[in-house]
Amino acid sequence: MMLRVLLLLALFPFFAVSAPLPLPDQGPALRIQGSNTIGAGLVPALVRGLMEQQGLQGVHSEPAESANEQRVIGTTREGKTVRVEVAAHGSSTGFAALKNHSADLAASSRPIKDSERLALAPLGDLKSPGAEHVIAIDGLAIILNPRNPLNSLNTEQLAQIFNGEISTWETLGGSGAAIHLYARDDQSGTYDTFKELVLNRRGKPLATSARRFESSEALSDAVSQDPQGIGFIGLPYVRQAKAVAIVDGDSQPMPALNSLIATEDYPLSRRLYFYLPPATRNPWAKALVDFAQSDQGQAIVAANGFVAQHVQAIGVAPRASMPEAYQAIARSAQRLTVNFRFEEGSASLDNKARQDVQRVVAYLESHDKLHKQVTLVGFGDAKNDPQRAALLSKLRAMAVRRELVKSGVVLRDIRGFGAQMPVAANTEDEGRIKNRRVEVWVY
Repeated sequence: MMLRVLLLLALFPFFAVSAPLPLPDQGPALRIQGSNTIGAGLVPALVRGLMEQQGLQGVHSEPAESANEQRVIGTTREGKTVRVEVAAHGSSTGFAALKNHSADLAASSRPIKDSERLALAPLGDLKSPGAEHVIAIDGLAIILNPRNPLNSLNTEQLAQIFNGEISTWETLGGSGAAIHLYARDDQSGTYDTFKELVLNRRGKPLATSARRFESSEALSDAVSQDPQGIGFIGLPYVRQAKAVAIVDGDSQPMPALNSLIATEDYPLSRRLYFYLPPATRNPWAKALVDFAQSDQGQAIVAANGFVAQHVQAIGVAPRASMPEAYQAIARSAQRLTVNFRFEEGSASLDNKARQDVQRVVAYLESHDKLHKQVTLVGFGDAKNDPQRAALLSKLRAMAVRRELVKSGVVLRDIRGFGAQMPVAANTEDEGRIKNRRVEVWVY
């Protein structure tokens, strides 16, 4: 047994082997409700992984009585059945279930809304570090029929398409048939994300002609079979459809690549969450959150088609549009697949950034790069004062430096590039937040 523990710790440094979890006398060990994007496949897979880590046997999933609901079942060596219930009807249903005490853990494909946070205040602060947990990164893919010749669209066009202002493919340079719209239902976090990133930024509602789906798979399959169709979907559900590159503001066209989604540079990238109320006493809920954050859990994230939060080094080809000093960095270093971003006028790290600091340190330790092998590169948003953007870009890089230094990292350099190289439009808060970022480069 001790050998097995040591092997697990060597393989998965973020994975803490815990004592066996208590078993309920009756009813499910854990109840999870929320996002269909996460709940259809990823959540059950994570639960199975946790059950197997707990030594349960015959672990499997089976459908429940209602659509988009399932049970994950395992058996102890003594023959006791352990059951976890997963309902995947949309992110908002997860927060509603926390409020009425019909769930222990909420799965969400969008951040909690202020109204939901207020309504759930009796359970504790759902935005606190112990409550809000990013378990994966996803890209919202814009999908077309595979025979559609278009390869890229910008976010302004997307808003006009899904509002119905652009109604024919001929307007976009394609064939002249009418555009058919496919969208997730109102309970969906995927819909909330699309509405926030695309429609609301242009003050446009979704066209009433759009066909609505609770199931991600059903929506994707419908688009792939309709030569005139267009829809939006989580990255793992592209299936037989065609995903196009997205342009936002002055950014380059960005395909839905894992590397661009991992850094959240892709315009329609999003975080996927578990929300664990501080008042929750269910040990299975806390164990699943911890398991999802472990290397073993993140491997399950990747196996289910989402982007794991593993830190990797990737080469970036210098381009003429880059500042010369940035090109020099790109020619001699590799960029880590992580970004630190900041709120308006702030240099405080958010909940994901705190976790990412530890991931970056673990990467640097394992690759012997703790001493003068790292350069931090900060960026800001333009607004009306380029000098302010330049200053804040370097201050944010210094904020990341402070956290890395605590773990023994000695930096090689800190650079601030101000409002250069935007990855999103600077006209709205969402775009400006994406542009306020710190990149990590290793030599």
